[in-house]
Amino acid sequence: MSLISLLIVLVVVGVLLWLVNNYIPMDSKIKSILNAIVVIGVVLWLLQAFGVLGPLNAIHIGK
Repeated sequence: MSLISLLIVLVVVGVLLWLVNNYIPMDSKIKSILNAIVVIGVVLWLLQAFGVLGPLNAIHIGK
């Protein structure tokens, strides 16, 4: 994945998160949970894209 496509994805995710935060009425607790989930997801995706993390489908939760 090229650096340009990474930047485009980050900008699109940022704009979508901004739109949700500004134009969809919801409780501030729900917004903060949504923001945390999106940030954690983007960080994990970036770590995987740069090769720091292995494939995420190899991680098993539970038995």
